[in-house]
Amino acid sequence: MALQVGIIGLPNSGKSTIFNALTRAGAQVAGYPFSTVDPNVGVAPVPDERLQEVASAAGCSRIVPADLRVVDIAGLVEGAHHGEGLGNQFLAHIREVDALAHAVRLFSSPDVAHVRADIDPELDIAVVNTELILADLAAVERRRDRIAKAAKTGDRDKARELELLEKVAAELDREVPVRRMALSPHEEEIVSGLFLLTAKPVIYVANLGEEQLGEDGPMLRAVRDIAASEGAGMVAFSARLEAEIEDLEPDEVEEFLEAYGIESLGLEEFTSRCYSLLGLITFFTTESGECRAWPLPQGSTAVQAAGKIHTDMERGFIRAEVISWKEFLGHGSFHAARDKGAVRVEGRDYVVHDGDVILFRFS
Repeated sequence: MALQVGIIGLPNSGKSTIFNALTRAGAQVAGYPFSTVDPNVGVAPVPDERLQEVASAAGCSRIVPADLRVVDIAGLVEGAHHGEGLGNQFLAHIREVDALAHAVRLFSSPDVAHVRADIDPELDIAVVNTELILADLAAVERRRDRIAKAAKTGDRDKARELELLEKVAAELDREVPVRRMALSPHEEEIVSGLFLLTAKPVIYVANLGEEQLGEDGPMLRAVRDIAASEGAGMVAFSARLEAEIEDLEPDEVEEFLEAYGIESLGLEEFTSRCYSLLGLITFFTTESGECRAWPLPQGSTAVQAAGKIHTDMERGFIRAEVISWKEFLGHGSFHAARDKGAVRVEGRDYVVHDGDVILFRFS
């Protein structure tokens, strides 16, 4: 399955608006809590200036960007870890994604209800994070109870796991998410089997009102400080406004951005950040008049990259002809680059680099 980023947050924090602006999926957006129950799933194109340059150099008429799989998950409320607001169901949806985009409401609107009277991003973040931590603590304690007997009767592996679970539980009690714990690779492998929610990488999305654009107010600073303290990413934009921008013609976008004093689209930055958060890189192909960007987990080999295109390519892999995108721009085709000796021939175990342009040979 493709890697996925899940959009989480309190009800009416703007999750579905962000999702729709990214994916153009048309998911329901309502001014009351729990309008989303089943998760919405869509794909968002990943902006990459290199793609247009490679396509132009290769004379490709069709351009296909890489995409990001996005899941819009219903809002969490206080008590979700023991079922409040269908919490168990929603936490299960969070468990299935690979990274989290935590939508935090900064905007005010009489038409969109909030779970409390006042907009308080620090408290909102604390509520969601506490529910994730408590859900993880319950999962750790269940596993601890299951293996306790075996650990005490001489099973060394279980004894070591029990020791680790005690360590993780103690840190969770101190409200430290798993992603911030100093675990060894072996410990991370053991813990990964529990699919803990706070082990997932996070980016905070400060959802602004139009009047807050361009201002570095106290609420925005609070979200930034929390993200910095956790080593998490952060982006800030008005989801509603940028959803409107998505409906404009290309020649109208620049005028719209200028009118609101927006230098660049926050949604594009958000997509790129999430792409990196998932540990993805991009390689390019330029076959049959199509220039395409392909997402690939960092550290993947050439044969795995071939499998992204088609399983037949992976099964019949012979070799990969590789050139960096910058070098490719100077040649414009594999034929020209090959004549100049600029193309490298790599085997199945070659580790693909971000920005490689690749031609696969297969039987």
